[in-house]
Parts: sequence; structure tokens; C-alpha cells
Amino acid sequence: MLIVMKPQATEEDIRHVTAKIEAMGLRAHAIPGAQRTAIGITGNPGPLEPAEFETLPGVAEAIRVSKPYKLVSREVKKEDSVIAIGPAESGVKIGGRELAIIAGPCAVENREQLLAAAEAVKKAGARLLRGGAFKPRTSPYSFQGLGKEGLEILAEARRQFGLMIVTETVDPENCDLVEDYADVLQVGARNMQNFSLLKRVGRSKKPVLLKRGMSATLEEFLMAAEYVLAEGNYNLILCERGVRTFADHTRNTLDLSMIPAVKVLSHLPIIVDPSHGTGKRDKVIPLARAAIAAGADGLMVEVHSNPDQALSDGYQSLFPGQFQELMEQISAIGAVLARTVGTTPAMNVAGRRQ
Repeated sequence: MLIVMKPQATEEDIRHVTAKIEAMGLRAHAIPGAQRTAIGITGNPGPLEPAEFETLPGVAEAIRVSKPYKLVSREVKKEDSVIAIGPAESGVKIGGRELAIIAGPCAVENREQLLAAAEAVKKAGARLLRGGAFKPRTSPYSFQGLGKEGLEILAEARRQFGLMIVTETVDPENCDLVEDYADVLQVGARNMQNFSLLKRVGRSKKPVLLKRGMSATLEEFLMAAEYVLAEGNYNLILCERGVRTFADHTRNTLDLSMIPAVKVLSHLPIIVDPSHGTGKRDKVIPLARAAIAAGADGLMVEVHSNPDQALSDGYQSLFPGQFQELMEQISAIGAVLARTVGTTPAMNVAGRRQ
């Protein structure tokens, strides 16, 4: 159920409704909106009676939510959510006018490699750095990441280049460690339905980036997101990264129809990973352009100074020069949509810097 407060409802009114919900053994989720606050209710085994709440001070109406995913639904929040990352004065907002670009290598391999990538993506205009310190791999013999050493290298890159860090947490046990270093906790495709991990990051104070599972439907994707919000963390970013199909010309099939589909059903921002979505370097830039044109709120792109020697996913990583080219192109596309791209100057449709 969703309790919609009146525009003039006071903080005391909201606390009173919340207290009633909690006294019933249920959980209240106050979600501020542009005009009014909505309070979602979870934990009820069956339907609740609207009349039980509609007589409370400050309540405009009580609505039964029809979707199985309640807190991520537009029924709960009409406006787009904007997720703030980092300090208010110098941070990044995902879901607003600025397109968020997350870039860097698949994995942190060593200090020199990571710092070179960080310098390149910073120069091109990206504001968030990706790099895996813990790598869940299909083969147990593949490079699994540097662990804490990798996190320390990422922290050095943040100090040196002012980039915020997006890195993966792979299980509830290592989440505490990753939280100490990351600005955004990434839950990878293989863990999209790791419900213990989803609950753990749902209790975190850090924003979460949730990747779509390799065979997940739209509803399964949004239900996974619901696990995070149900624990009280409303700072969630969705990421489309391709699904498995019969196609053999790409590693995965990037499902760009997920972008408008999510935006109809959910208030959460969604970005696109064209690197994993295609698995081939020559397809990353075209699909990245298409993602921005389709309405994505940003991109997550793999960049490596020497991808042919990469320990993980080098064949889908852009060279720094290619990433610079991509930033300029999506800046032009973003300008058409009245959106800006990082620190790269806006460009007009002809591709000339304004």
C-alpha cells in the first residue's frame, strides 16, 4: 500500500503515519517527492484497508499498489529519482540532466595500469572510475582480482584524479571492506539474484549499481531492485548489460528496449554497459551512442591503455583514444536531448565544440 500525504502535511504528520505503520509490525518507507511525500508499506502478508490510514492527519489518500515491486514502481513515486554520488559540491548525480559516464578497466591489475586508465578517462571527461578488485569469473583459473590491494589502488586513483569509485562487491562477507573504499557498490549480473547480497547492500549507506542478470526478465530485474529498497537504501542505479541469446556475433545481446521499458514502470535511473553488452570492441561505440539516444542516464564503459595485454575482458575494452572519441560523440547526442556529459564541452549536432 502507498500512503500519499497532502502537500501541506507536516513532518509531525509523516512521523505519526510512520509510527502507526510500525506499530502494526510493518515497515514504512517515506519517499519525498517534488510536491508531496509518499509512504510505502512493506511486510504486510495480505491487503490493508485504505480507510485505516485515510483518516490520519495530513493523509490525502491510501492506494493499493498493483505491482509486485512496490518501492521501485512509478505508482509509489511519479518523478524520476536522481541518485547523488559523492560530496554535494563536487559529486555526480545520476538520473538528472547530466549523463553519468563510468569508465575504466574491467579489473585492477596493478598500480601503473589503473592509474594510466584513470588519467585517460579523467582527461576525456568521465567523473566515475570503474575497476574490479574482486572478480567473479566463469573459470576458477581466471584472474580473480587483487582484493584489498586493488581497492587501495582505486583509492589512490581517487585521491590523485578526483574520480569517484565504482567497484563490485561479490558477497555479504566482503561488503564491509568494499564499503570502506567505494563510492558506489556494484552488484554484478551473476549476483542479481543473490538475495543475501541484495539485502546487505540494501542496508548500506552507499549508492548501489545493480546489473541485470544474464537471463533476467524486466520483472525479475525490478524485483531484485526491490530487495535493495525494501532494506531502506533508495539510492539505486539500474544497469542494462546485455542478455544471453542464440546470437553468436556478439558476446551478449544488448537489450536497449529495456531503457524505455524501465522508465515507464520505475522511477529509478538506468545506465547501459555496452562493453559487456556486446563483448567486442568495434561494437561498443555504436551501441553506446544508441543507448544515449534511447534515453539512458549514462554509460559504463571499459577502457584499458593496453587491452591486448589485459587480464580480463581486453577484447571489449576501448583504447583511450577511442574513449575520447566516444565522449565527443555522445556529447553531441546529449546536446540534442538537452543533457550534458561530464566535463567534456557540449557539442552541437554537427560535432563542433560550442
